[in-house]
Amino acid sequence: MKIGVPKETSQGESRVAVTPDGVKELIGLGAAVIIESGAGERAFYSDEDYKHVGATIAPDHKALFAEADLIAAVAGPSDLEIGMMKSGQSLVSFLWPMTNPGTVDKLKAQGVDAYAMDMIPRISRAQSMDALSSMSTIAGYKASLIAADALPKFFPMLMTAAGTLAPARAFIIGAGVAGLQAIATCKRLGAIVEAFDVRPAVKEQIESLGGKFVGLSVVSDETEDAGGYAKEVSQDTHSKELDLIASRLPNVDIVITTALIPGKPAPVLITSEMLGKMKPGSVIVDLASPNGGNCEATVPGQTVVKNGVTVIGRTDLITSMAHDASRMYSKNIATFLGLIIKEGNLNVDYEDEIVKGTLITHQGKIVHETVRLAVERGGTA
Repeated sequence: MKIGVPKETSQGESRVAVTPDGVKELIGLGAAVIIESGAGERAFYSDEDYKHVGATIAPDHKALFAEADLIAAVAGPSDLEIGMMKSGQSLVSFLWPMTNPGTVDKLKAQGVDAYAMDMIPRISRAQSMDALSSMSTIAGYKASLIAADALPKFFPMLMTAAGTLAPARAFIIGAGVAGLQAIATCKRLGAIVEAFDVRPAVKEQIESLGGKFVGLSVVSDETEDAGGYAKEVSQDTHSKELDLIASRLPNVDIVITTALIPGKPAPVLITSEMLGKMKPGSVIVDLASPNGGNCEATVPGQTVVKNGVTVIGRTDLITSMAHDASRMYSKNIATFLGLIIKEGNLNVDYEDEIVKGTLITHQGKIVHETVRLAVERGGTA
């Protein structure tokens, strides 16, 4: 079979789905790999790099889609790209099907077998395929550097001839993969770090990285779904978490927020009133900004200053590290494809837990039950 890797067309997207190292892995599965000319340039992989490891180069988008049996991409397809696809062709990419029912419906109508890399189950066997975790690691790291750059203070304690300067205090909201990476990075930079999460189970992980755990006594069933992803908490729990967060904000210099709920807008955890109680010069880096933001003052894609607090809502943190982001995503893709490709051909076990969790459309139907119900509620199916 032929695996096609297109040049990403989404605005600002610099990643490529498969790197030259990934090509070698896919060829090892018995597949042929076709790379659209220039697909890796923004991530600093040249056409020659791909040719050197055995890939062939397609001159343009149309030629790639016409020749490939399976498309491996980063962002979900545009309507134009879906129109280029053939019935029975496969697609592996981020899809965000719960919030993009129209795309799901079009893929169904086109007869495409679509796998969503953002739906990889949170199970041990799938860890090496977990693209969300890979990208979250990058986001947590980059957010810490951006916070350090924007803060008008040193991160570490410094003893100087002019006296001792106290270390910055960082508050991380959410101790998932992005939050844990932010804790580790802020700690390495010398800040005093504390972190909030509604899940008591993460206390040990936070403390192992040198952070102080700040949390509520909430059972895990209320905060995580069966797939290991966060879910919306009760109104009572939400009120309690807002009170706890509000009590910490006047004492910190930077806040990094990471709270997301799949398929829903990001929960607001810092209101404008709470923002007004923070110290002037403080910095908030809102990693949930692409989904609306955890801070009420966040403007996705922009940096704003409110009541003397800098609120950073950048949406390009992952693509700003396109080289390593592509390396990590490519490994996730190659490992996933190793599950469904045997001896150079698609050989899919539709009862496999990972396949059932990621396969969204198949043979002209929406086969993922949760997504099917969401699309129907949206009135698009």
